[in-house]
Amino acid sequence: MNRSFAKFFFDLLLWTIAAPVAFWLRVDDPLTRYPYALWSYTALGVPVKGLLIYFFKLHKQSWRKVGAHDVLVLIEALSLGFFVLSAMGFFLYPIWGFLPRSIPLLEAGVALFFMGGARLAGRLLDEHRLAAGFSYPKRGKRVLIVGAGEAGIMLAREILKHPTSGFMPVGYLDDDPEKQGQRFLGLSVLGTINELPSVVKRTGAEEVLIAVPSAPGRLIRKVVDLSRKTGVKYKVIPSIHEILSGKVSISQLRDVDVVDLLRREPIKLSLEKIAKYLNDKVVLITGAGGSIGSEIVRQVARFHPKLLVLLGHGENSLYWIERELDRDWPDISWVTVVADVRDREKMEYVFSKFRPHVVFHAAAHKHVPMMEANPDEAIFNNILGTKNVVELASIHKVDRFVNISTDKAVNPTSIMGASKRVAEYLVHRAASKAGSKQVFVSVRFGNVLGSRGDVVSLFKEQIKRGGPVTVTHPDMMRYFMTIPEAAQLVLQAAGLDHNGVVYVLDMGEPVKIVDLAKDLIRLSGLTPGEDIDIVFTGIRPGEKLFEEILTAEEGTVATKYEKIYVAKDDASIHMGDKVFDELLKQLFEAAAKRDPDAIKRVLKKLVPTYNPNTGV
Repeated sequence: MNRSFAKFFFDLLLWTIAAPVAFWLRVDDPLTRYPYALWSYTALGVPVKGLLIYFFKLHKQSWRKVGAHDVLVLIEALSLGFFVLSAMGFFLYPIWGFLPRSIPLLEAGVALFFMGGARLAGRLLDEHRLAAGFSYPKRGKRVLIVGAGEAGIMLAREILKHPTSGFMPVGYLDDDPEKQGQRFLGLSVLGTINELPSVVKRTGAEEVLIAVPSAPGRLIRKVVDLSRKTGVKYKVIPSIHEILSGKVSISQLRDVDVVDLLRREPIKLSLEKIAKYLNDKVVLITGAGGSIGSEIVRQVARFHPKLLVLLGHGENSLYWIERELDRDWPDISWVTVVADVRDREKMEYVFSKFRPHVVFHAAAHKHVPMMEANPDEAIFNNILGTKNVVELASIHKVDRFVNISTDKAVNPTSIMGASKRVAEYLVHRAASKAGSKQVFVSVRFGNVLGSRGDVVSLFKEQIKRGGPVTVTHPDMMRYFMTIPEAAQLVLQAAGLDHNGVVYVLDMGEPVKIVDLAKDLIRLSGLTPGEDIDIVFTGIRPGEKLFEEILTAEEGTVATKYEKIYVAKDDASIHMGDKVFDELLKQLFEAAAKRDPDAIKRVLKKLVPTYNPNTGV
């Protein structure tokens, strides 16, 4: 017999038996006092209960996996049954005669006890089977699970259900004092995280599985450091939403990512109040297929804009963000525009057709050495493209315009940095001419972990090939942030009303690139200098040892939001429009002639702090 049918009839049997039990609990000798009411009430309730079991799909529930949601559905079915049977008792009084009013309520309680108990028994039997070692692996890599919460227990259950996975769990570590010595699925909590070395030695564990997906970076760093000192390997399971969705399996264990070890707490900005400016608005995002642009798309989609206009030059990257929107945000209206921000006519067409209320300008060339070799492209894309977008935003009365900038725009030594500084000037100039309800701002942040072509991606590829890992200079330092942090800053900055400013994010202390390389090598289970060499290659054209987030003249003013600051005005941006326009004209002419020396000379006039001769 099909298992679902068997459970259907078993549930129906239990619920049916609950009726005479309720009579026996309510009155003495019901067969003598209410014989006809007892049997007719029980019999007429059978089809009602059968329909409710089918309607609420109680027979489809997995008793081995039963949880709180399943119990709530059972209660809903029994509650509806109580109301229906109570109504039947009232209307069928002439047939049944007197029926105690508490019978349907008692019956529902008894049925909950029987049917809920059957489900609990199924779950307990399954747990007992695992705990008793029915499928406990007899051999395999001995693993110690850090975290005896839901994630750790689910991970242990997965391992126990799949003895062919090659893992054999030996127990848990958890800092919760109430869990010490407790057993989950037959495995004991053997100590706290600080006791990892002694527990590894005592149990012979060969690998540590970190099952605390929501843990702060400092906890993961602590586990990693202890594991490394003890000489065991380590991995971390996927994020908590994947666990809650039931997608965790043994094959999904991943190596620790350097993002988990960000040397500060990840910044989480409160967007719910301030991002209301996005609701029911037309939002244009340039560079929508890029690392930052695509994350801005994801963040904006949460606030249900009227229309998302995804503008970019690379069709492949736009294709993937399209697919993501189809999958995750099917109710959001969006349109893709393949266009180059340097094309003034096409951009005019986009602004005229879609009439955006909010513009996020993320389209830019960002690789420093590449732009040093191709300075004309940096000028046309980063400056001319920004000029087109920001001027059209002014003409078409856009409410809010946010330019994505970089710490490399501060005291730049590279073509890329200088071009982004000029882009900030363009936004500032548009702000000075904006209407009373318009906001034009720039947002400045450091290196973004996880973006395309970032240093971590390079290091991972080099480690995968067996090294060496190449670092330009032992003293080179950078600020780091994650893609979600960067995108959240952009969205929140757009919601503030400081027109014409540059926002900066408190990104904590800068990190030495060589330290980042060493961390990543260790996180891969290897030893720097032994398994993987680090080679210093020298500073590349346009690079400097330390990126600043502010010029010496700027300083900062705090905003009402923690971690977000406003850079004070830099006197260098207050040149007259006539002079500025003439210098821009000369710059574009130099770029059109592909003359790098002329480009640098004009940039020096536009950005007095630009020093192309400084590499350190």
